[in-house]
Amino acid sequence: MASMINQLTAVKVQKIEEPGYHADGGGLWLQVTQAGGKSWIFTYSLRGRAREMGLGSSSRTSLAEARAARDECNRLLRDHIDPIEDRKRKRAEVALTDAKSITFAQAAAAYLAAHRAGLKSAKHAKQWVTTIATYAEPRLGKLNVADIDTGLIRQILEPIWTTKPETAGRVRGRVESILDWARVSGYCTGENPARWRGNLDKLLPKLSKVRKVKHHAAMPYDALPAFMAKLRQSSSSSARALEFTILTASRTGEVLAARPSEIDKGVWTVPGERMKGGQTHRVPLSKRASEVASGGSGSYLFPSHHPDKPLSHMTMLMLLKCMGHDDVTVHGFRSTFKDWARDRTRFDNYVVEAALAHTSGDKVERAYARSDVLAKRAQLMDAWAKFCATPPAKSTGKVVPLRSA
Repeated sequence: MASMINQLTAVKVQKIEEPGYHADGGGLWLQVTQAGGKSWIFTYSLRGRAREMGLGSSSRTSLAEARAARDECNRLLRDHIDPIEDRKRKRAEVALTDAKSITFAQAAAAYLAAHRAGLKSAKHAKQWVTTIATYAEPRLGKLNVADIDTGLIRQILEPIWTTKPETAGRVRGRVESILDWARVSGYCTGENPARWRGNLDKLLPKLSKVRKVKHHAAMPYDALPAFMAKLRQSSSSSARALEFTILTASRTGEVLAARPSEIDKGVWTVPGERMKGGQTHRVPLSKRASEVASGGSGSYLFPSHHPDKPLSHMTMLMLLKCMGHDDVTVHGFRSTFKDWARDRTRFDNYVVEAALAHTSGDKVERAYARSDVLAKRAQLMDAWAKFCATPPAKSTGKVVPLRSA
């Protein structure tokens, strides 16, 4: 019986050229076609039905591998399992598993595609993609989302948790969102390994404990009138953009993307997608702010050398540096405005906070938040413009007795 098994050798397999079936034994055959092709065939009979099962070409499947496959088939037959049907079932399971699997990189792309419309701007979307590509995908990108655990999340967060806490917080939150999308979509189950409460909070310190609070460097308001007088001596677009930013107490991005069509009857309406809070914001313009805005032409209030492109975010910072004020930031002028309003006026805090487009905190302020108190803010911005234009020698001294209406 032993002589009936393993009749072929590797050399014979290479030399056989005669078309037909050449037995190795145990149901294994080497099939040679008229064209000279060679492949392995396993023949068997189950429940009175004769069948042939292909095991692959001899060029890709060695004699030893073909024999191992034959032995596995015979083992299945002893348990009354059809080898062909068993292979079909296994392939179907693999296909189903593949259909239910997705890599982290694929999940990230799918999540962004589904939520892009909800992001504030194209710039925000780009930052979102860059954050994931830089800090998460090098370690997680090729992994199946179902295989990502808390240990892997910890590996990508720990190197930046104390050195780049702001970035680390964004990475964690964005990874959590991606994995939540994957879980709801059926690609993974169980708890989200990027979840903070009851999970990562047991492994990493709170960001508030490691984050060094950095305030935007601000110019003292007593120094502002002299600065504004010097600023107005420049006729550059960047100077006008900075002056407008200061007069409106606005953020850089809100101003640089401003368009002439957004201004009507002394009110500048900033679209929600450009606001940090995502809500449309109306800004009452003082006489001087309106004059500055009226000088704009083209697609933007403050165009670059190309009329259809706005100034870059670095333009105003470079201007400050050239004026000898690289110790302050553009955003810091919002703090200058708030300090002035608190120290030199009697306007209520909710009016000042509304001018800064901040969300009010206490119950009284939230009640006023139902209105943007535009009329009161118009008085505030007029007073601010008047202060900015006050001759430097008169910019200090007693409190200006301004009352809110």
